[in-house]
Amino acid sequence: MQTREQQKESGNDNLIFGLRPIIEAIRSGKEIDKLLIQSGLKGELVSQLMGLLKQHDIVFQYVPVEKLNRLTLKNHQGVVGYISSITYHKIQDVLPTIFEAGKTPLILILDRITDVRNFGAIVRTAECSGVDAIIIPAKGGAQINADSIKTSAGALHKIPVCREANLKDVINILRESGLMVIACTEKTPDMYYTHDYTLPVAIIMGSEEDGVSNELLNLSDAHAKIPLMGSIASLNVSVAAGVILYEAVRQRLAD
Repeated sequence: MQTREQQKESGNDNLIFGLRPIIEAIRSGKEIDKLLIQSGLKGELVSQLMGLLKQHDIVFQYVPVEKLNRLTLKNHQGVVGYISSITYHKIQDVLPTIFEAGKTPLILILDRITDVRNFGAIVRTAECSGVDAIIIPAKGGAQINADSIKTSAGALHKIPVCREANLKDVINILRESGLMVIACTEKTPDMYYTHDYTLPVAIIMGSEEDGVSNELLNLSDAHAKIPLMGSIASLNVSVAAGVILYEAVRQRLAD
């Protein structure tokens, strides 16, 4: 009998497994969204794969063989991956095109948003509010799959998504390019509507569990708080993203 994970993955066209299929997928230019490798795996093909992963800067995770066996009943040879449903970009390539188009950049950074439906809902709101690009971490974020694309109402095919290995480096690049970086957090007295979003700006939304990481909070130029009038401690992150993005829309329309 299949496990729940196997039943889920049996209908996933993005699932790929086996050393040679994954090696060929990378060589043919396929984007790998997630890659799981059996701990202690060795051999000539494994060495070839590791060389390709380093060459293409592909993030992977070592896992016990039991984890792979739960994903597929077939001969995975110690490697299971997911081919990305979209083409990723680099912020260094996207940012100049925004400025060249005469636009004032509005960038959204998602720090460890893991829920697929939250992620899709945020992307949908971002596209509707005119966000120019979304930045996500290479590791620790929601998988971009059929569910996230459906929840985004197709917005994931319309807005550039930049998957970056180090969000700290990305923030430094954005600041050097003249963007103000604002982190949305309850750890500040500054209300979200007190900032000027008519400037080139990047907004950071944090994880469902613990918000924006302290490292990124310390790198930000400003912090923004959404007031809560009830007894519940926080908003859903997709709702919070909508609040702050549409404050940016309001200001830019009034400017």
